[in-house]
Amino acid sequence: MTTNNSTVFDVVPGKLELTIFREFEAPRELVFKAFINPKLYVQWMGPRGFTTKLERFEPKSGGRWRYVSLGKDKREYAFHGVYHEILEPERIISTFEYEGLPEKGHVSLSDQRFESLPGERTRLIEHSVYLSVEDRDGMIAADMKKGLNESFERLDELLTKEGKKFKVKVGV
Repeated sequence: MTTNNSTVFDVVPGKLELTIFREFEAPRELVFKAFINPKLYVQWMGPRGFTTKLERFEPKSGGRWRYVSLGKDKREYAFHGVYHEILEPERIISTFEYEGLPEKGHVSLSDQRFESLPGERTRLIEHSVYLSVEDRDGMIAADMKKGLNESFERLDELLTKEGKKFKVKVGV
């Protein structure tokens, strides 16, 4: 599937899952690194105008994570989860939960796969499963698409900057 670096959301009505496709103009190792390196992660995670603070970040199998994003409105948005598998640079399986809901238990399980493409490009395929259709649809209704699109745009910008350093390190 060619995405032309746009984010494609595959949402089937009535299903518990959601699949996201996104391509990046960077090698797979660098894209993966941006997902597990805390110094890089905070630079792109969250919509434009948001700042992200990592309170816990253990990108290893069995590790936990928690971050708080501070919005333009000065409101805090907290998220947490567990890394179930980190297989560098191919795959991350983790849980995700937004802490702003009145009741707990709205957890999703995500499988992120990083595929190498010709020309030092990478395709990210993220397949998420929710506990209910309402949970999945609620995430979408909460501007998930807008937030993720802006995060990936910020990631594109970071990868361009980091890509220059990466090429020098590996001698390209």
